[in-house]
Amino acid sequence: MENDKAALKNRLRRIEGQVRGIAQMVEDDRYCIDILTQMQAVKSALARAESAVLKQHAACCVAEAIASGDADEQRTKFTELVDLFERARN
Repeated sequence: MENDKAALKNRLRRIEGQVRGIAQMVEDDRYCIDILTQMQAVKSALARAESAVLKQHAACCVAEAIASGDADEQRTKFTELVDLFERARN
């Protein structure tokens, strides 16, 4: 769990650095395609980070709700996931 947390924090710090780099590219009037390429890389990196958090959520929070046998807790976790996916579509 701690390894996953540290890896996620490192990934987010790299993304933060990439975003600062893009801002500098804009400031330096770099070629638009180069800027867009870096933006796509950031989006991809964020998607991978999002996937890691989602997997962790399923492995811990959702699994615990299922194991608890508490129907209300299970329903809550399921509703959270559905709401998340609905927001992602919009």
